[in-house]
Amino acid sequence: MKIAVIGTGYVGLVTGTCLAETGNEVICVDIDKNKVEKMRSGVVPIYEPHLDILFERNIKAGRLNFTTSLDEGLSFGEIIFLALPTPEDEDGSADLSYVLGVTDEIGKKITDYKVIVDKSTVPVGTAEKVHHSIAKNASCDFDVVSNPEFLREGYAVDDFLKPERIVIGSTSEKATKLMQRLYKPFVRSGNPIIIMDEKSAELTKYAANAFLATKITFMNEIANYCEKVGADVDKVRIGMGTDSRIGKRFLFPGIGYGGSCFPKDVKALQKAGRDESYDFKILDSVIEVNEKQKTILFPKIQNFFNGDLSNKKLAVWGLAFKPETDDVREAPAIYLMEKLLNNGASLSVYDPEAMPNIKKQFGETLNYCNSMYEALENADALIICTEWSIFRTPDFNKVKQLLKQCIIFDGRNLYDVEEIKKEGFIYTSIGR
Repeated sequence: MKIAVIGTGYVGLVTGTCLAETGNEVICVDIDKNKVEKMRSGVVPIYEPHLDILFERNIKAGRLNFTTSLDEGLSFGEIIFLALPTPEDEDGSADLSYVLGVTDEIGKKITDYKVIVDKSTVPVGTAEKVHHSIAKNASCDFDVVSNPEFLREGYAVDDFLKPERIVIGSTSEKATKLMQRLYKPFVRSGNPIIIMDEKSAELTKYAANAFLATKITFMNEIANYCEKVGADVDKVRIGMGTDSRIGKRFLFPGIGYGGSCFPKDVKALQKAGRDESYDFKILDSVIEVNEKQKTILFPKIQNFFNGDLSNKKLAVWGLAFKPETDDVREAPAIYLMEKLLNNGASLSVYDPEAMPNIKKQFGETLNYCNSMYEALENADALIICTEWSIFRTPDFNKVKQLLKQCIIFDGRNLYDVEEIKKEGFIYTSIGR
């Protein structure tokens, strides 16, 4: 099949590359000329495990191409994926200006039947808006489909190639059959393609992300209470997770959720509810608790140093909002580092992938290190903000030699409390 993908962010690039991997011809459209030229020469503009291998293979095979021309993409593709940003607006709602700006142009340019697919995370009712936006200028038939993505950054390629489910929101039999044909190679093991109406599909993505954010936040509340009463959140987590009704995933406490999806999507659903005079009280609490959780280590650090962080050098391991990505959007590390800097601390930081993106935000206010151990040199304490695998089993003797004091503030509970104390560290974690 011939596919056009408009937008080459995380979702668009993974979608285009993975669809090419199953033999489709794909053209990706982006307005950034620099980015398009780099992609044409084989440079992947984002860090996502395994994407580079598929990217290079499909470019060489001629199945994956790039252009800045919307006209070229629309004339080429029979199915047009919209993978455009829907950033948080000032009032918390999803900003649809990028989506509707493109669909206005689509209506003017298409000359034969197309399936227009909303791949971006969009509010309920967006398919109707997209349809109206195209229809006011279109001179041919078309259908609009809602096909939300369920891609986890760091696992996006695997999630696309081996999806747990595919949701297709469509009331058009013709468009539905085309989408089922497109996705058939990805569900050979029997995982479902779920067909529903467009509004239900749009809400499914928001509901899923809001529920997962709620699960994380609930566990963080339990962890905070554990500290008050002397319980161990790890034991509580295991006791809860073995209940099949609850499950083991998303029960790990820490310094809050971040990224491009959960914060934005929870706020967008909250705002959408208010627009319909419905108050999502649970989401109100999720947002409030998560904002506090991002900096929950700060008072612990401040209190340890008797309220004075001036002239304290602190090492920070992990800057991305989660491991296996370079994405720092809404990363808890950002909020914690801002408070530390504002209170006089100096920071030496290390992340395997995210430092270039952090540097765009913090400039030269941070000391960017070439290794995790370099960040520790003459530091007064170590702070862990992201659970990269390389941080799980460090050389503790080396850590002790490099730090001025053997102090670790762990926002991701990487180490066993008793074992780390035996190693000679003063250790503070979450809920233990």
